[in-house]
Amino acid sequence: MKLWQKDYNLNKEIEKFTVGNDFLLDKNLVKYDVYGSIAHAIMLNKIGILNKNELKKLKKAFVEILKLNQKNKFGIKLEDEDVHTAIENYLIKKLVDLGKKIHTARSRNDQVLVDLRLYSKEHILEVSNALIILLLTILEFTEKNKDIPVPGYTHTRKAMPSSIGLLFGAYAESLLDDFELLKTAYELTNQNPLGSAAGYGINLKIDRELTKNLLGFEKVQNNVLYVQNSRGKIESIVVFALSKIMEDLAKISNDLVMFSIDELGFFKIPDKFTTGSSMLPQKKNPDVLELIRAKASVVESYLFQINGIMKKIPSGYNRDLQLIKEPLMQSFEITLSSLSIINLVVEDLKVNKENCIKACSKEIFAADEVINLVKTGTPLREAYQKIAKNLENLPNINPIGNIQSKKHIGTTGNLGLDKLKQQINKLNAEVDSKIKKFNSTIKMLLG
Repeated sequence: MKLWQKDYNLNKEIEKFTVGNDFLLDKNLVKYDVYGSIAHAIMLNKIGILNKNELKKLKKAFVEILKLNQKNKFGIKLEDEDVHTAIENYLIKKLVDLGKKIHTARSRNDQVLVDLRLYSKEHILEVSNALIILLLTILEFTEKNKDIPVPGYTHTRKAMPSSIGLLFGAYAESLLDDFELLKTAYELTNQNPLGSAAGYGINLKIDRELTKNLLGFEKVQNNVLYVQNSRGKIESIVVFALSKIMEDLAKISNDLVMFSIDELGFFKIPDKFTTGSSMLPQKKNPDVLELIRAKASVVESYLFQINGIMKKIPSGYNRDLQLIKEPLMQSFEITLSSLSIINLVVEDLKVNKENCIKACSKEIFAADEVINLVKTGTPLREAYQKIAKNLENLPNINPIGNIQSKKHIGTTGNLGLDKLKQQINKLNAEVDSKIKKFNSTIKMLLG
């Protein structure tokens, strides 16, 4: 039975169209809907809608649903429409009239907001944890190879001396900036929407602070209409943060594909990470990196989808918002798997030091020679012209000594890796604390 069931039957084609993939996607939300429902039931008990015995029976039934779901035995059918209906139908079948009380003072809009906030919180923490693992792997690789010189490129042409340490240190610092975006997304997600009902409040003295505490949210999202209006907005911020992570993973992938080609050979991607050609026996293809590069565009497209859906609808709940669920979930899935894959690749990535040094041909030291003339008192523009006219006469320079000699903050001889490590360790402790708090909150709620 549908939660909105009236005295008519819905056309089957309309049912199929309006439900869409929700009954499939909502398998991901069963446990979160249970958590939100338990908190709501405890609150209804406090304000006198449920007595203690009713609350006890409801909690027992909710735990049964969790156990069934863990065994993949809690089904959501197309005619249920969504997880909220499937759970309420289960309660009514098991508890009859008591099951009909649980929806007091809330709407499905209320429920899906809670579910997606809890889902996003837990998955942001999973992404954060995976990002820290990758950062630590990159940092270890950077420290190990920091003094291996390699050409730095602009416009895809050799420009100046660089190093493996500078390249991978740049990846690390960019991913740390992405971490700040994740933290912002987490803070916005960490607001209790429960109690907004259909977006206009309810004529019962519900306790939104209580459900905030029970569900482990940092604060109550105040204005009940904005609660509904923020659906899509907050998810878009989450996906934006994920898209920036994927953007960096795409850059790492692109660099590794380019710098591992036979003509350069700075890196060797282990055979176990490559695939072959059905026609060309010699091929060992970096397909996994090419797919990450493509998947970054897919996540970006999901961001456009969410923004496009939400930006032209009026205030209040509109069914358009149903369609942001899938791009949100897919973005998390793609980002988590991509972080794991890049981490595997970097862990086993090999640097060909000989090829890196060999590629540091004379011309990449031209700018350094200009500065050497400036040090003797030659005006910069004059020094530039002199070196430009005599590129073939540049001296032989030790590329390792060159990169080690540059000591200002952030350059090849002063990468600041100790500071990076401290920053990563601090973030690791913060994420670990948030994960423990989330798990402890759920344990208390179920207990």
